[in-house]
Amino acid sequence: MAPYDDWNRLDEDDDDELQDQSSYESKRDVILFCIDCSQSMLALHDDPKYEDAQSSHLLTALEAAIQIQKKKVVVGPNDAVGIMLYNTTRENEPGSGSEIKKGTFVHQSIATINAPKILDLTQLVDEARETPELLQETFPPVTDKRVPVGDVFTSCNWVLRDGAPKTASKRIFLITDDDDPHSGAGSSRLAASARTTLIDLVQAGVTIEPFFIGTEDKPFDQNKFWTSVLLSDTADADEVSDSSVLPESISVTRIDDLLDQMRFHEVPKRALFSIPFELAEGFVIGVKGYGLVTEQKKGSYKYFVDLGDRMEVAESKTSYVDEVREAEVDKTNILFGMTLGATANDEDTEQHGFGARSVRSGNRVFYTAEEVKLFRTMGLEPRIKLLGFKDRDELAFEDNIKHSTFIHPDETSYAGSKRTFSALLKTMSKKNKFGLVLAMTRSNATPMFYAMLPQREKFEDGGWSDPAGFHLIPLPFADDIRAAPVQEGFQASKELVDAAKPIITKLALKNGTYPPDSYPNPALAFHNAQLEASAFREEYDTESFEDLTLPKYNHIHKKAGPLVKEWKKLLRDDESANTVIATVGTKRKADATVSEAEIRSKHEAGSLEKLRVDQMKEFLKSHSLPLSGKKADFAERIADWLDAHP
Repeated sequence: MAPYDDWNRLDEDDDDELQDQSSYESKRDVILFCIDCSQSMLALHDDPKYEDAQSSHLLTALEAAIQIQKKKVVVGPNDAVGIMLYNTTRENEPGSGSEIKKGTFVHQSIATINAPKILDLTQLVDEARETPELLQETFPPVTDKRVPVGDVFTSCNWVLRDGAPKTASKRIFLITDDDDPHSGAGSSRLAASARTTLIDLVQAGVTIEPFFIGTEDKPFDQNKFWTSVLLSDTADADEVSDSSVLPESISVTRIDDLLDQMRFHEVPKRALFSIPFELAEGFVIGVKGYGLVTEQKKGSYKYFVDLGDRMEVAESKTSYVDEVREAEVDKTNILFGMTLGATANDEDTEQHGFGARSVRSGNRVFYTAEEVKLFRTMGLEPRIKLLGFKDRDELAFEDNIKHSTFIHPDETSYAGSKRTFSALLKTMSKKNKFGLVLAMTRSNATPMFYAMLPQREKFEDGGWSDPAGFHLIPLPFADDIRAAPVQEGFQASKELVDAAKPIITKLALKNGTYPPDSYPNPALAFHNAQLEASAFREEYDTESFEDLTLPKYNHIHKKAGPLVKEWKKLLRDDESANTVIATVGTKRKADATVSEAEIRSKHEAGSLEKLRVDQMKEFLKSHSLPLSGKKADFAERIADWLDAHP
């Protein structure tokens, strides 16, 4: 019988028909850089990278925008980016696009990523490096008073409304070094107006990603203005009004960290699914699911057709053709079945004609695409249903056999989802319980039982935080778990353990956290760097590539070198280090090589069938002959070749 996955896997086009695409977030991303252009952002200071050169916060922000766009040329060519400056007296040209508030200027309108615009921006930055006063002349700052933040958000809303696709995920990268833009009289009124405008942005599906620039001479204090304006993304409804909920990680203490912080927020938070969560009969809230662990891969290649004056992408299409009629078969007439019983050439087909559904006992059974869908979904609709609760200690470590999914409340689907979700989260955490749920995340997915494990929100000193929500852990069936062989290992002595502790302490990560975004996959990064250079017609120096995953050996030897040497001496004297473990020898692979003379002798004696399959394959491979078929096919193929080459 054919494997389950083979007959249960539908064609890609059929999968799209069965799948409810409305439950997914859009794959397109729109980023609007909203950069402060005040005098402090234009103030010149010594460039930390280049000697005898000057830079500014605005120049570094534009460089960061270039780097983000360059990366998106490779990883997100369908995404769109725009740049808007505020607190500048430069006015937009008539008919250039969106009508925006006074004091704001659209330098780069929202459009799909393209090389010419990035090259124009790169040219501006290069000229500004040679002439530091160029940016102040190009974008003169306002001198009398600052542009209200509410007007800035309104301009962003209008720019996104006119330039961004409706189905895209829309984000604003707000960059400023001013922690109190509305000091003095009327500050509370302007802050309330800015918060109201921001709520309108959020309701329109726009997310604000702030990047606050602070220096040693002028640290950035978020509590002066921005904590009362920006919204928290917490699931706990009781903490929304808290003025100290903004994470410290959005404050950039060094201007060199601006690009690193942007890389963390570059990839949008796209939901894997958005489905109802049924707590009881008639009691439903909305949730969204996110994948916490995702493997980033190289982009899929495409086929192009040369039309002479241009190259066009060739779209692939799968079609099924009836060999008898030599015509394409309608997909609605295609049936699915298992390789069991009679073949396609049996008497039953000849008796009843093409496409007959009459099947005798013991012969093959066929199903329509809708019937296969019912087998897979068991007639259920996409949703999560709470079945009950269990004690936390009943969840075993071996129950986690797949990556979990993280769910968060979705207030847009059902009003009151955040408060209900928060109350359930608090109660389950307090009573140390986890939930048992039955979930089907997509309309063509298979229902599974999950353990719903609560996670309270937690902030850390390094700026990283654990968000509030539930982990959906797929629970295995009985035959998914196998008993692992238990082997007793050697226990290190107390002296050896105590000697290793100082080494671990010396080599511990900064702040005790590991930021995965800081260590990209070197093979993927090298591939993308070459594609990026090719897109901008630049020569790429392979020697300049830096693998950030390589250990810093000099740093390790400097910090813990003597301790490691002392530990190795103790290890040599330890009894367990000198013990030899008896292991069972592995079976060597049989030698498949056989001489042509021997094969000829067997052919002449008519005993080619006595050769092993691996020996036949080795001979066929050495003579560039096909390797498909059974042993009899191999023998026939070898005999034909020997007869043709006496």
